[in-house]
Amino acid sequence: MSLRLLHIDTSARAGRSGTDPHGSHSRRLSARFVERWHALRPGDAVEHLDVGQQPPGFVDGRWIHAAFTAPEQREPWMTERLAESDRLVDQLLAADLVVVGLPMYNFGVPAQFKAWIDNVVRVGRTFGFDRARGAVPYWPMLPPGKRLVLLGARGDHGYGPGGRIAHMNHAEAMVRTAFSYIGLTEVHEAAAEGDEFGGALLADSLARAEAEVDAMVDAMVDALTGAVTAPAAGQPLVAV
Repeated sequence: MSLRLLHIDTSARAGRSGTDPHGSHSRRLSARFVERWHALRPGDAVEHLDVGQQPPGFVDGRWIHAAFTAPEQREPWMTERLAESDRLVDQLLAADLVVVGLPMYNFGVPAQFKAWIDNVVRVGRTFGFDRARGAVPYWPMLPPGKRLVLLGARGDHGYGPGGRIAHMNHAEAMVRTAFSYIGLTEVHEAAAEGDEFGGALLADSLARAEAEVDAMVDAMVDALTGAVTAPAAGQPLVAV
């Protein structure tokens, strides 16, 4: 059975590190994941969404008014105001696997990606709300079986679980919370650190992160097919 991947890049940097001057490490990792996946499962569809370069609109008062108005009672301007959100929610609903390149900006997620999250964590589309339910009026609405991959990049080092400044990492934790709230709880992560230091620290971290990405893809594909044949050494992966 073929799957659908939603590949989201969120970095303000347009290129990939190692390929483009001043390129993004998170774009490098997300591209590596998707390209390796495509090499192993070429029949799976991939949709790329670049919110780093083309961010969605921010939620405002008119958006909130429209979203919390019952669909059958919405005025034409409300439908128009929610059109972008509807498109983004439809993309998410159609995806089996969501792959996010996630740089840390000031201990959290980029504003562009927060805008995307605010557009898809939406009453009546991805979570339900009913005051009659009492103390817990919310429930998730995403179909089961979806998976999330977060591929991070951080300027300092030690943000990972058990690290010296893990308590300052509000990026992955925030995304996990938002997705679990709407019903997606299976999350896989890898990250490169040390961009602000450069040198061997960054190079070693990137190498570890790339190895983790490769192993992650192989394990996930293996779980789907029962067997994996990785690309031969030196063989280029298929670009998507």
